[in-house]
Amino acid sequence: MAIDLKSLNHNQLSDLIARAKARQEELVKEKASKLRDKINALVKAEGFGLDEVFGRAGGRGKARGKVKAKYRNPADPAQTWTGRGKRPRWFNAALSAGKKEKDLLIG
Repeated sequence: MAIDLKSLNHNQLSDLIARAKARQEELVKEKASKLRDKINALVKAEGFGLDEVFGRAGGRGKARGKVKAKYRNPADPAQTWTGRGKRPRWFNAALSAGKKEKDLLIG
């Protein structure tokens, strides 16, 4: 199926490109689906489940529970921080005011 690209105007060419990209995406999805089915069949044939082989679906390994707060804002006891991630503003402000990390620890 040879298409004479020189005979197409701008709109026709844009439409052809859009349809070709859509078809390309369909082919990728079909191929991925077939591969997924093959992998699933192989895993089942070996007597395993997908999560046993690949881990938990939708995650990056073991789920983490909630972490207990480690620091408390002396000016507002409702504000706490676990010590993970970016430091809160109140924590940085307290350090700038001369407090030490150990002063902000929760009992």
